[in-house]
Formats: sequence, structure tokens, C-alpha cells
Amino acid sequence: MTIWYNQVRVRIDLQALLHNYDVIKGYAANPAPIVKSDAYGHGLKAVAPVLAQAGATTMGAGTVYEAAVLKEELPNLEVISLLGPLEEEDYPLACEKDLIVFVSRTEQLLLLEEEARRVGAPMRVALKFDTGMSRLGFSPGEAAGVAAVLDGLEFIRASLVCSHLATADDPDQKSYVQDQAQRFEGILQVFNARGLAIRASLANSGAVFGFPNYHYDLQRPGIGLYGGNPFYGSAWEDLVPKLAQAMSVTTKLIQIRTVTSGQSVSYGRTFVSKTEMRIGIVAVGYADNYSRGLSSKGWMYLRGQRVPVLGRVCMQLTAIDLTHVPDAEVGDDVYLLGGDGPQAITVDELAAWWGTISYEVFCLLGQNPREYVGQN
Repeated sequence: MTIWYNQVRVRIDLQALLHNYDVIKGYAANPAPIVKSDAYGHGLKAVAPVLAQAGATTMGAGTVYEAAVLKEELPNLEVISLLGPLEEEDYPLACEKDLIVFVSRTEQLLLLEEEARRVGAPMRVALKFDTGMSRLGFSPGEAAGVAAVLDGLEFIRASLVCSHLATADDPDQKSYVQDQAQRFEGILQVFNARGLAIRASLANSGAVFGFPNYHYDLQRPGIGLYGGNPFYGSAWEDLVPKLAQAMSVTTKLIQIRTVTSGQSVSYGRTFVSKTEMRIGIVAVGYADNYSRGLSSKGWMYLRGQRVPVLGRVCMQLTAIDLTHVPDAEVGDDVYLLGGDGPQAITVDELAAWWGTISYEVFCLLGQNPREYVGQN
């Protein structure tokens, strides 16, 4: 949580999170919840224990430091650092906390071997291969060389071979997923031929629901865990059963006023009223991670109705149209995300108005003050 100065409040429903985890377990035999980036803005320290109580034995965090925090919270959990060691101080911390770190360069293997030797304890790693993302990872052609390096290391144990799918959420690019999976199979064959029985992990949320043949030993659900449909807006949207949105976000209606015909609202006069109308001023803006890109595009939810954003989103204020909410009062809660009933705002809708993806919406809005419901 980084924002402390505002009226915005984030509510996380832990029962919704558990519902989604149960749904995912119906599709994936061994899901490892991804709780990186502070559990996608939902709060790692609150989310992870709930998932562990529900049976999760492995989870993926982001940096080594974040993974270490997770391990401190849940010492018996198998914790994977998805970004692996990036800084000098990461290597001793990874060994100290018994983390499984993603490695994507031979240099990382050698430095981890050195640190593990100093400590006198073996170190488990996940071998990250780039099969089509062009980000971190060994190339498929390096598989034999990586296996040879491992043969010469005394303290390093390969626990996982992993890659990441670039287009698993896009049915129109199904063939690219298949290409990546084929490259991944080739990598696994190299290790199997050398007698190295290592667990394999490829599937993200899209693959959990859309590509059961590529589940392998460990699945890594992320956005689906928090209630986002990886296939939202595509031909495969209905492949995903109903998930429960774990996050809702509210702020306060702080003023109601009437503007006359021809009167403009907010900076730049981008909205000018065509008639007398009732508007509300809401305590949220881009300083609260409510994007300026939602100016005259976004919607909020108030007293069972969706209300449009009028004009430009300001630093900490935004105007909304109250024409169809005559009973609105100063002090009312206004939902930026969520709400009750069929007019509730989903993260996928908000992301579409925002011009982004649900991941960013959760991560950014989740930096506001949080509270939790649904705890046992």
C-alpha cells in the first residue's frame, strides 16, 4: 500500500478469492497461485495465508525480496521467485530463505552455486526458458549446455523447467501457443534424455482454462485467481466459469451541484452541458491511480445505477452525471470498481474504458488503503 492521503478505499473479499481458487482446482491438478506484485494489488500478506489454508503448497512471488517476505509469513510453503536473483544481495537472501528462484543466465547459476557452497546447503532453482516472449530466459538451443553446467554444480538442484506463454489469452493466436509448447517439449526432451526428472510448468490462467494439454506438473494461475476472465471479450470468454471479483473500490460523493445549459465541467472545457443538469463531485483522481484516460469514458456506480464520468479526471476530483440518480446524497459511497447487482462494474469493463488490461487496474487501484472481508 503506497497511497495514504485520500478517500478511496479498497475492499478485498477473501471468500471470493477462495471461490476462484476452488474453480481453478476443478481445471488444474496442481495450481501454484501467483501472488507477485503484492498479490496483484490485493495484499500478499492477507491473501497468501488464506490460499495456504485452502491447500496451496506452492506460490509464486515476484522479486527475491517479495518471495522472502512470503516465506517469512508461511515458512512451510514452497516459494518461487519469478524474477529470480537480479541484485547482488538477492543471492544470499535466496539461500537463507530456501527460495526456488527463476534463473535465466548461466552467471546466475554460478553465483548461486558459490553462495550455496558458502552456506553449506543445497539450493533449488527453476530454469526459465524463453520460448516466445523475448524477455528473460535461456534460449531453447541452450538446453543441453544448461544441463551440462548443472552436472558440474555441487549445490544447485533443478526443481522446475519453466516458460511463459505470450498469447494464451488470445484464441486468434492459438497456433503461437502451440509453437511455444512445441519448443518447450523439445527442451524437456533434452533434460529427460540426460536422466534429469524435473517438474515442468508452462500454464498461466489462459492455459489453465483453454489449453489443458499444456498443464504439465505445475500450473501458475494469476488473473483468474482474482476474478479476471483471461478470455474477456473473445470467442472463448464462456470457456471460463463464473469467477468472483475479489476487489471492489469506493470513494465518497463530496458535492452535488446544478450546472446550466452551456456550462463546462472540469479542465479544458471538454464537456459542456447541453441542458441544465445535476452533477456530482467525487473524491478520486489520477493521484489515486484512477486514470486520466477515463475522462468522459469511464463509468462509476452509485445507488444501483451506473453514472458516466463528465469531462477530465483531475488530480483528486472527478465529476459524474447524477441525472438518473435523483436520490444521491453527499457522503454516499461511489464505486469505481464493483458494486451490487447487474450494474456492478467489472474489472474487465473498467480496463476496457481505461484502455488497458485488468492486471493494471488491480495493481494500481490496489495501492489505495485496503480492508478485508470474508475472513474466518
